[in-house]
Amino acid sequence: MDDKWHIMKDKNYKKINTNPGKVEEVQAAYGMLKHQKLTKDFTYDEFKKITSKTDFTQKEWSDILHISERTLQRYSKDNSTFNFSVTDRILQIDKVLERGLEVFGSYEKFLRWLRDDPYMLEGRLSLFSLASFEGINNVLTQIGRIEHGIFA
Repeated sequence: MDDKWHIMKDKNYKKINTNPGKVEEVQAAYGMLKHQKLTKDFTYDEFKKITSKTDFTQKEWSDILHISERTLQRYSKDNSTFNFSVTDRILQIDKVLERGLEVFGSYEKFLRWLRDDPYMLEGRLSLFSLASFEGINNVLTQIGRIEHGIFA
């Protein structure tokens, strides 16, 4: 034991401060996982890409988006950008369409199901459920139930 002490005593060891005065916390890295299109840049041409997935009429789109048919025509003519609330609704509907495609296998099957006013625990769904955020959530909930084999 004395031999070990001698060896350690002869070496130049630094004393490590085992009791630091300041605590350092782990910092989380925040950032976007996936680049999303800025809503201010959402033009009518991009809206047309989403409408091509559906067979909705211009009247149905105007009812769902809470804007007049004339306003949609003006956006079409000028390739204007939509305001934030309309863009947000369009992007939410696009998410619903993509989930419908995943579960039903095609946009046509999904939209046929939605047009048939299906029942769910909270009531009936319809195409115009897409006109509100609550309705969109109800459609997504029912799609999830169907995906997991729960039909009521």
